[in-house]
This record gives sequence, C-alpha cells and structure tokens, in this order.
Amino acid sequence: MKTLSLTAVAAAALLAACATAEDDGPQGMEAIGDPARAVPVAGETLVTTDPEVDADDPALWADARDPSRAVMFGTDKTDGLYVHNLDGSVRQFLPSGQLNNVDLRTGFQVNGREMVLVGATNDTPGGAGINFYLFDPDTLQTVDYGLVSIGMDEPYGFCMGRRGDEVYAVVTTKLGTTHQWPVSAGPDGPVLGAERVLTLGSQLEGCVVDDAADTLYVGEEDVALWRYDFDPSGSGQAVEIARVDYERFKDDIEGVTLMRDGGEAFLIVSSQGDSTFPVYRIEGDEHVYLGRFAVVAAGDVDGVHGTDGLDAWSGPIGGFPNGLLAIHDDQEDSGPNQQNYKFVDWREVRRALNF
Repeated sequence: MKTLSLTAVAAAALLAACATAEDDGPQGMEAIGDPARAVPVAGETLVTTDPEVDADDPALWADARDPSRAVMFGTDKTDGLYVHNLDGSVRQFLPSGQLNNVDLRTGFQVNGREMVLVGATNDTPGGAGINFYLFDPDTLQTVDYGLVSIGMDEPYGFCMGRRGDEVYAVVTTKLGTTHQWPVSAGPDGPVLGAERVLTLGSQLEGCVVDDAADTLYVGEEDVALWRYDFDPSGSGQAVEIARVDYERFKDDIEGVTLMRDGGEAFLIVSSQGDSTFPVYRIEGDEHVYLGRFAVVAAGDVDGVHGTDGLDAWSGPIGGFPNGLLAIHDDQEDSGPNQQNYKFVDWREVRRALNF
C-alpha cells in the first residue's frame, strides 16, 4: 500500500486549490511555464442558425480517393451533431441531444458496403448512451444509425479504435473509468460486444487510440496523461506519459489526438487551463517532448481559448497537403454565446516548433 508524506499531502492540496481556478491566469502566448510558440489560425466554423452553440469536440474526415472531399463533425453539448465543410459552413445538423465527444473510423462494413462509422457520447437525461451514425463516403451524407444504451447516466469522453477488421468504441467517465467495446453491424443497428473496464483515480475525458501501435491514451483531467495496451486481453496497467506540472500542462488535460507525418507519429494534447498544446514525438515506448504552441488570430479569425476537444487528420485534407488540426474554441468573437472550432495547418505547427 502506498503512503503519502505530509509534504506530498500538502502538495496535493495545493494542486487541488489550483484546479479550482484552472481558467484563471495568463493564457496562450502569455501562459506561465514553457513558452508557447505562436501558430496562426487557418479558418473556423460558423453556425448561422443558432447563436448559442455549445461546442466541445471535433472529428475530421477526408476521402482517400480525393482528399478535397472532406468534412468535420462537431458536437454541440446542448443540441446534437454538426457536419461542417472545411470552409466552416454547415453541411448537416442531426438533432441528437446532449452530445459531448465524437470520433470515427473508416471501412465499417454494413450490408456489404464500406461506410464511415461515427460515434458520440450522449448524456441527455433519460437517453444517455452512444449515438452512432453512418457517413457515406460517396454521397457525403450522414444518417442516424442508433442510440446504444451502455448502462451509465453520464458517458463523457469518447474515442474509437481498430484492431484488424474490428472497430472499437471507448467511453471515459467522470468516475475515472474507461470502457471499451467492439462494435459490429447488427440487423437493426450497431451492436456492442464484450466490455473491458480500466480504472484510474479521478475524472477522465479526452482519449485517442493509436491503431498502428495498439495503444490507448487517456487524459485524467487534473492529474496526468496515461497510456494503456489497447488489446482487450492485455494488461490493464496504466503508464504515465505526462503529468499536470504547470510547466507543460495546466489542468485540465482535455483533448488528445495523433498526427502521422513522414513516417513519424506525434501526440498533441490540450492543456485547457492555459490554452496551450504540448506536442510529443512517439518513439516506441518513449514520448519525446517537442514544445507547445498556442493558436493565435490571423486576418479576421480569432485565436483559440479554453479548448476541450481537438482532432488531427494525417495527410492531405481539403487545401492542407500535410494534415490538419481541428480545435475547439470556447470564446468565439463572432458572438457572445457561440463556441466553435478552429482549423490549423499542421505545417505551421512544425514550423513553429522547428521539428
């Protein structure tokens, strides 16, 4: 059994006190700690039909046959799921209730066709679970595929992964648990298989699966970023990657995403408490810190503040030949109550951090 010294207890109390004021203090380029590098925003989403969008988490997609055919899915924690074109305009809206996090995987077989499976956690009272959607890569249209109850009142974070031909859904909770299920196409909609449960000590949200490495990353908001073996029969032991230290991370640790570029893999994380984004190069079991950046205004588009979720698309997408980031912004200048998503050219991140 672990025991804590009085010094450790005092330090924990100090960190807890700091967490209660996580949105206070210098943000972005002015953040305390390792200096953030400026990365210009490249665009943003806009919803003209709702002045009070409560955005949270995005997911990007591009057609491998023609990367100019691309969309971004974005949750609204009050109303449902938006599908945006990369010029920021709304392509579709699906009124699904209180959605939080969203993710997708391509190549999901339904009735002999390959579709894109999109999923999002839904914490609507009396209707909580995972909302699934099917996105048709030929027509670029999204349809409801079904709400699956998972036996919890408040599913929170969400990500998806693939192992061979099998697609998985992952849900994280405020209680510190992570739940993993295989998803298959049943006769009447999505079907979840056997559940795997992993446990940490406090509230979780952001997660991402590295399919190639068979690895799951989970953010424990006020504590650390962790790595798990994604194999359902593998070890349930969490490995610490980075800790809330007020140098590189200020709580909350929120969105987590992966970018692949030039044969390398990069982990990008939202340090919500100071509106910065630490970046790590993944080298086997090692994670090499490369620095952090802040997204700043460019032209008539404002920068980023207080990010919850973010996503990365590796390779060409729309007008971005080397990849794109989509990042939640909780203080959109176009309206006092509308949050939105900002686009960031991956080349600008590499340029700013000089790697």
